[in-house]
Amino acid sequence: MAVSSPMKSLAKETFFYGVGSVLPKLLSWLLSLYWAFALPKISDIGVLTNFYAWVALLQVILTYGMETGFFRYANKEKDPVRVFSTTFLSIATTTTLFFMLALLFLKPLAFALGGTAMKPHYLLLLVIILCVDVLGAIPFANLRFKKRPVRFALIKMLNVGLTILLNLFFFLACPLLQSMFPDAFAWFDLNKGVDYILISNLAASVIQLLMVSPELRVRFTFDRVLLRNMLRYSFPILILGVAGILNQTVDKIIFPWLYPDKANAYTELGIYGQNFKIAIIMVMFTQAFRYAFEPFIFARGKGAADDRQSFSNATRYFIVFGLLIFLVTTGYIDIIKYMIPASYHAGLKVVPIVLLGELFFGVYFNLSLWYKLTDQTRWGAYMSLTGFAITILINVLFIPHYGYMACAWASFIANLVMMVISYFLGQKNYPIPYNLGSAGSFFLLSMILFVGIAITYLNVSDLWLRLGINTALILIYLSMVIKKELPLRHWPLIGKYFK
Repeated sequence: MAVSSPMKSLAKETFFYGVGSVLPKLLSWLLSLYWAFALPKISDIGVLTNFYAWVALLQVILTYGMETGFFRYANKEKDPVRVFSTTFLSIATTTTLFFMLALLFLKPLAFALGGTAMKPHYLLLLVIILCVDVLGAIPFANLRFKKRPVRFALIKMLNVGLTILLNLFFFLACPLLQSMFPDAFAWFDLNKGVDYILISNLAASVIQLLMVSPELRVRFTFDRVLLRNMLRYSFPILILGVAGILNQTVDKIIFPWLYPDKANAYTELGIYGQNFKIAIIMVMFTQAFRYAFEPFIFARGKGAADDRQSFSNATRYFIVFGLLIFLVTTGYIDIIKYMIPASYHAGLKVVPIVLLGELFFGVYFNLSLWYKLTDQTRWGAYMSLTGFAITILINVLFIPHYGYMACAWASFIANLVMMVISYFLGQKNYPIPYNLGSAGSFFLLSMILFVGIAITYLNVSDLWLRLGINTALILIYLSMVIKKELPLRHWPLIGKYFK
């Protein structure tokens, strides 16, 4: 099947947004893996996992669905600058109010959020980082709206590059400099590693905001009627976003409260957090696709048959390549696992579960276009709340008995349920001709091949033989993708040899 022009455009933008969002996440992932070697205790990783789960949740709350609302109304209204300025002024006002409230109740909030692990100055740094990042959300959305993925990518890369350099300064250069100049570097203490990580993050976030600030060089106007309409549209997306992010982070937030062995709770969370990061590649793929797909659907969502076919094709390609990522990650887990210390390997069993759960969430996001295009965003909120209810129920019931394995299965089941519900509701309200036969056949094939990978992992002791068998299994899947979805006759340069 030839790849259509809209799909080529979507693939191109997915690539650039992948460079701008996925590659930084990949580098940040590598940095967080390094933390496991640099920080003195596994529990330090658990503390960071808990902290950044809170940040992810609060970032969704403070943007309250206005990124999606901005895309909707920037395409819908005749004056997108007015939409941008109204959206930014709204976000800036609420962010300022949040910052003032956080300062006012800093100490009690710190204790309530993390007990003695959440020191007040930790919370202060997290709040500043959060506010700076939220202020940059709409300017970055404007770059996406104006289809400037290269600038988007460069700024994101600068952010992560600076973060990495500062981390390397603190964890590599400072110990060396301290040994050479003990008096000048008497302030350095490796046991304060969490402080140095937060400081690095803050500095990079401030620079990123300055880099994206040229988007603010517009004539600011504030339209109350427009804002009211946008809030009405975006509020269900806020509920959706909160429930959605809680589906991904609530386990890391509540784990220290529910795990019965309080002394080892952050250590267990650290093990889970590091192994969860192995599965982050699926999250990055979903994120890159989302950055390109969301503007794509609002620009093309006019209801024409070719538009709906394009949506169907995009979802099919997402599933096909998502399953390939699943197989490659699990097939080469023997290599990947050495990127974390051996003391974390006990948690490797969560990786396949989390990978599939994140794939289901990505498919759910693709299916969610029906309620966004029909302005029925309340359905997104209902489904996300359903997923959150499932997640919280499973975690509360089973974390005390099964630890972090309950976290992995809760995410898997909740995302699966949301995906299925969204499909059936979408076909009723905004029918799209999804090719279930193709998606189902590739899913079945990938599961059969994964069983082969699992059997090989458990029964073949020789590492190179395991890798060889797994490579052959992955190539079987890849050959079917090329045959069914990307025939060689359509490839540039070599296509003429296969006609």
